[in-house]
Amino acid sequence: MRELHYEVPAENEGKKLSVILRSCMKLSNRQISHLKFSEGIWLNDQCVHTGVFVHAGDRVRVTLRDAGPELVPYDIPLRIVYRDEDVLVVDKPAPLPSIRSVHQDEKTLENAVYAYLGCPEGFVYRPVSRLDKGTSGLMPIALNAFAHDRMQRALHTESYVRAYLAVTEGAMESDEGVIDLPIGMQNGVKRCIDPTGKPSVTRYRVLERAENGRALVHLRLETGRTHQIRVHMSAMGHPVAGDFMYGWEIESLPGRFALHAAFLRFVHPVTGETLTFESPLPRELKNLLK
Repeated sequence: MRELHYEVPAENEGKKLSVILRSCMKLSNRQISHLKFSEGIWLNDQCVHTGVFVHAGDRVRVTLRDAGPELVPYDIPLRIVYRDEDVLVVDKPAPLPSIRSVHQDEKTLENAVYAYLGCPEGFVYRPVSRLDKGTSGLMPIALNAFAHDRMQRALHTESYVRAYLAVTEGAMESDEGVIDLPIGMQNGVKRCIDPTGKPSVTRYRVLERAENGRALVHLRLETGRTHQIRVHMSAMGHPVAGDFMYGWEIESLPGRFALHAAFLRFVHPVTGETLTFESPLPRELKNLLK
């Protein structure tokens, strides 16, 4: 593990942190992508995203980790939905972190995939899109750099579609609609609705209105902001059940909340075939509707 430090000079006042990382600290896009997923980017001792703006005198710190010798296999049963030479699709359980971080170094999906593949030498973990620790469901992982690049280019296009099922506290008045609210950063981890934030669009459809006041909602992302569904549903007054950050915790869901990546469709990066996968709502989330 290695740390890099940089103090922002006056001439870089108001620039995006992503520009500082690339132009001033000479980090590659691949390194920056991994740092974002592993909580390795810090501004004035606060973990941040690359979209923030910096000011003169700010202190930037990045934590570079080598994936090789430090990676420990985490041998747990994985539900593998699909695998070939280029792509792996895992039905991730919750709560399980998708990737290693400064807070979680061993019991993650990254370590579990490493173990599942037989601890290959030179292993590089390439998640195409990532699920929060508390979210379960379908998560694609590229098995080589070419597939990873092609699939990431397809994100947020019609050739790469993700849909979720959520149990919410209360239900939207209309059976379907669009939530179009920009999302910004509230602190290093939490997001919020922010008029100056990034455009964020979520389509929803209410599938079931339970007698206990909760609802089962189908959600499709048109943009991919961090915590987008959780922030949008909370802003509408109907947070995801069990969401301890944007709503309130439920004892029957320790460490997780009622959000499940239930549908995934993408074009295979090599063969060009359209692949479609579905994952049923876990039993513990169904029980919330009783």
